[in-house]
Amino acid sequence: MLVAAYNEEATIAATLQSLSQLDYAGPVEVIVIDDGSRDRTFAIAESCASLFAGQTQFGLKVVRMARNGGKAAALNHGLKGASHELIVTIDADTLLDPDALRSVVEHLYAAPPQTAAVAGSVLVANAMATLTTKVQQWDYFHGIAAVKRMQGMFNSTLVAQGAFSLYRKAALTAVGGWPDMVGEDIVLTWSLLREGYRVRHAEDAVAWTHAPEGFSQLAKQRRRWARGMIEALNLHKSLLLKPRIGTMFIHWNLLFIAIDVAFTFAFLPGLVLAALGIYWLAGPITLLVLPIAALWNIIIYRIQSRMLKKEGITYAKSALGFLVYAFAYTLVMQPVSVWGYMSEFFGRKKQWG
Repeated sequence: MLVAAYNEEATIAATLQSLSQLDYAGPVEVIVIDDGSRDRTFAIAESCASLFAGQTQFGLKVVRMARNGGKAAALNHGLKGASHELIVTIDADTLLDPDALRSVVEHLYAAPPQTAAVAGSVLVANAMATLTTKVQQWDYFHGIAAVKRMQGMFNSTLVAQGAFSLYRKAALTAVGGWPDMVGEDIVLTWSLLREGYRVRHAEDAVAWTHAPEGFSQLAKQRRRWARGMIEALNLHKSLLLKPRIGTMFIHWNLLFIAIDVAFTFAFLPGLVLAALGIYWLAGPITLLVLPIAALWNIIIYRIQSRMLKKEGITYAKSALGFLVYAFAYTLVMQPVSVWGYMSEFFGRKKQWG
């Protein structure tokens, strides 16, 4: 299990504690890679060795990079020192449910033999901290989960996210490991798909991540995700020409990019037209879209709630967060995504952490 950490002194101990309590019968090697942190991340991680003391199947190794080289470099460094054939990545601010590792491994071995990775299910650990996290709670619970569920049905999950995913080491080595890019996880996933591997989603393997608590941090994260999408499209254009069911989701992502751009540059003129009373087009579209959107939200809510209940997971939900998510989140985040697309197009400086 690889945990890349950069200035994570506030969360690394809790993450390692959750890993020490996993309900898993096989051997587990936890490798923390401190990517040149300027805080006490390394010292705190080393002190967590006591959590694994006396566990014959679990072990902890903490290594320090000579300088900050980025998340991909840290993960590749950890990969070189890993001694097992299955590799799991965990963010340093993420907690795993006790049965999460067992579940994601079971999904891999139940999948077709060419399956190279399984993405876990990620929910928000600090959902009630701020209004920003309350809104993100619904984004993870509704939006991201629904997309991954649909993609997973076709063994073509487009992002095995770094927060919690399982990989076959041989497949990672075959594609050269994690690329030195902002969206290293999405680019890696598309590299696997390009080589003919399959990528699945394990909805019952649950991880809890600490979401950004302020809007500026959220915007920075989502700009990074948007840049990663453009990086993947630039590097793996050939996937668009492959006649496979899974590649339709890549075309779908192209559509999302176009929608984001169109919305951002047409929204203000649309407000002006509405203010002038030109409703002949907006009215019918609204009457059609709103019921469909409401039905979609109800379906996804019921599916997700049933899954959490089956796993015995209780999850407090914010009604205010849902209202903001349903009526304002897209209006704000689409321009943020466009900012990320443009940043990649114009080659702005990249960084992580």
